[in-house]
Amino acid sequence: MSESTEQPGTDEPSLDEQIAAYQREFRDLDPQVEQVVSALGRLNRRMNVAYGRQVAALGISTTEWEVLKTLVLSGAPYRLGPGELANRLGLTPAAMTHRVDRMAGEGLVTRDRDENNRVRVIVELTDEGRAKWLEAMRMATDFEEDLLQDLSGDERGLLGELLVRLLRRVEHAQPDAGGRLTDLE
Repeated sequence: MSESTEQPGTDEPSLDEQIAAYQREFRDLDPQVEQVVSALGRLNRRMNVAYGRQVAALGISTTEWEVLKTLVLSGAPYRLGPGELANRLGLTPAAMTHRVDRMAGEGLVTRDRDENNRVRVIVELTDEGRAKWLEAMRMATDFEEDLLQDLSGDERGLLGELLVRLLRRVEHAQPDAGGRLTDLE
């Protein structure tokens, strides 16, 4: 099957042990499918922990990182309304307001009235917020290069293509699953 992935100091079974237990309890299980999805789940969880530690070292939270990332993805001048930010992140407007208030207090974003529509508020990335985003990207790039160091360029390309195919299938089947879903909260 696969190499053991049990980490020292954890009680989590190896993938092989997990799959064997699942097969014992559910005989219709395809061990190849379970190996792929379980490995992806564990990899995602561990990567999220690593990224969380990196942004924490920069003095920001993962939730603040998500806002910074969303503003950068919007393109220069890195401005969005709080409602649009909330929508893109799958948050309620109240949760977004709380997050923006905290980030404005930390100097990561500004929140000002739109000059063309005084009713509308605009959230904009500050130089400090952009600097935090860039440093987090540098740290993430180092981590990701280390993660993929054992794969050749061709293997990286193939893995990327295969993961994108899986992602497209899930996105097609669950088009509303990009953010947090109210039916799951």
